Amino acid sequence: MAKTVLVVDDDPDVRLFSVTVLEEHGYVPLEAANGEEGLKMIKENKPDLIILDVLMPRQSGIRLYRELKTDRALKDIQVIILSGIAKKTFLRSQKALTEFGGKEVPEPKIYLEKPVEPEVLAEAIAKALS
Repeated sequence: MAKTVLVVDDDPDVRLFSVTVLEEHGYVPLEAANGEEGLKMIKENKPDLIILDVLMPRQSGIRLYRELKTDRALKDIQVIILSGIAKKTFLRSQKALTEFGGKEVPEPKIYLEKPVEPEVLAEAIAKALS
């Protein structure tokens, strides 16, 4: 059975790019335009992998990642961060949220900075799902 991958990004072009890469490699893509919509879809569909943007309206990827990694039912879902901001900035924001009383969260195993080549994304997806 094909693996399901949820793409959470507010940019329709990035979603189209990611969905195209997923379909070309035999995965079943799902799409969400923001973190709020993404969380709802995660709870309804339990995808095998999430490709997550960081800066989005209506719940950022920063908060969604934290929510995923601190929820017992969702913490084992693999996440690839695909963002226009540097990994260092993302990690600083997670550290700041932890300092404000949040639980510590693990660093993402795969962090890709936009723009990314299709082959690089495809390799990252295969690695995350292996």
